[in-house]
Amino acid sequence: MEVILLRDVKGLGDAGQVKNVAPGYARNYLIPRNLAVAATGAARKQIAQQAAAEARRAEEEKAHAEEQAAKHSHVELQFTARAGETGRLYGSITNGDIAERLSAEIGESVDKRKVELEEPIKELGTTDVEVKLHPGVTMTVHVVVQAEDEAD
Repeated sequence: MEVILLRDVKGLGDAGQVKNVAPGYARNYLIPRNLAVAATGAARKQIAQQAAAEARRAEEEKAHAEEQAAKHSHVELQFTARAGETGRLYGSITNGDIAERLSAEIGESVDKRKVELEEPIKELGTTDVEVKLHPGVTMTVHVVVQAEDEAD
């Protein structure tokens, strides 16, 4: 019996795939648990429409991310922090701090996991930080860290 998988099934396949399985496996396990539907013409058409809609949505998200990257490519974030005489910070500037400040700057929420910072910034100066807006779309943000005394 042919079924269309609605979800990933370990050992069988990924969502959207058409698989040939034993009729009892389909009737007693896959279909009652909403893991699959019978591969009828209408079901195939519906799955194709869902895939097309998902592709359009992904393309729109990518276009929006590219627009944001182009629009905000000049962003420079200023941070002030307490530092020692050698220029080493007493604390650090983390990807969460950068995401929070960037969200306020561009007016759109930025997840801290999208800020690609290998380790927190612990020195005064300027650092270029990559922000991954979408797979394949990144934006560079200039982070300037100044000592509290210098900022006054």
